[in-house]
Amino acid sequence: MKFKILALLLLAAMVVSGQKKVCFTVDDLPLVSYGINDSAYQAALVDKLTGDFTRNKIPAIGFVNESKLYDNGRLIPVQVSLLRRWADSGLDLGNHTFSHPDYNTVSFSDFTADLILGETVTREILAEKGKTLKYFRHPYLHRGNTKAKADSLGAFLSQRGYTAAPVTIDNEDYIFALAYKRALDMPDLQLARRIGHDYVNYMEQKVKYFEKQGNALFGRDIAQIQLIHASKLNADHVDSLAAMYRKNGYTFVSLDEALKDPAYSTEITVYGDWGISWIDLWALSQGKKKDFFAGEPETPEYVKKLAE
Repeated sequence: MKFKILALLLLAAMVVSGQKKVCFTVDDLPLVSYGINDSAYQAALVDKLTGDFTRNKIPAIGFVNESKLYDNGRLIPVQVSLLRRWADSGLDLGNHTFSHPDYNTVSFSDFTADLILGETVTREILAEKGKTLKYFRHPYLHRGNTKAKADSLGAFLSQRGYTAAPVTIDNEDYIFALAYKRALDMPDLQLARRIGHDYVNYMEQKVKYFEKQGNALFGRDIAQIQLIHASKLNADHVDSLAAMYRKNGYTFVSLDEALKDPAYSTEITVYGDWGISWIDLWALSQGKKKDFFAGEPETPEYVKKLAE
C-alpha cells in the first residue's frame, strides 16, 4: 500500500512539474484608447481588463507609458487613477519608458533619460502597495541593434535595479485591436465578432507555434511570456484567451515565476533592427536558418486591410 501511495505521489509531482506555464504581460498602460477620452469609458475598460485577469487567476503585469498621464505637462488625475485601479487589483506594474521611443533610432542618453522620466508615478503607486518597480519592457522589443548599444542599455538597466521583460509569444494583437475598434465604430457588430473570434484562433496558433519552437530549441516546454496591449479587444477577450490557454494545458504564472526558467539565461549573440520573440533571438543566436522559422501564423488579410 505504501508503495502504491508513493507511486501516486510521484506521478502527481511529475504532472504538476510538467504543466505548461504562461505569463501575461500588457503593454501601453494605462490604456490604448484610440482617442476615446471619456473617463467613464476608460475606467470601465480598465476594470474589465483587471477584473477578468483577477477572476481567471492571471497574475498579469502591465507596462506603463507615463506620457499618457500628462496633458501639456500637467498630471491628469483620472489617468493616474487608471493605474491605481490596476495596482488595487493586486496586479503588478512595470516601466515601458515615458514616451515609447525607439532605441534603434535615438541615442543612449536620450533613451535612458526618457526611461527615467517614465518611472516617477509608477514607482509611487507601487510603493503605496509595498512593492518596488523592477521590470522594464523595451518599446517595439528593440533591445539595441548593435552589441555595444544592447550591452550599454543592459548595464544601465542592471545598475538601476531593473530586469528586462522578454517576450516569447510575439504577435500582432495591435492590428486586430485597431480593426476591432473600427468595426465597432461602423457599427458592424457581426464583423467585430468575427474579428474577435479570429483573433483568439490566431493567438492559439501563435501559442502552438512558439511552443513548438521552444521545444525545438530546449527539448522541453519552457515558461512562455505573452505580449498583448491594453485595448478594448483584449478587455473583451481575456476570458476567451484564458480558456484557450487552459485548453492547451497551461497554468498562469507571474513574471517572477516565468523568469525562473533557465531558458531565460540563454545568451543572445545577434543584433539587428528586429522587434521579435526571444525564441527567435535564441534561434538566430544558435545559427538556425530560414527553414526553422517556417510556418509562423499570419494575421488575416481582411484584418490587416481594415487596420490600414
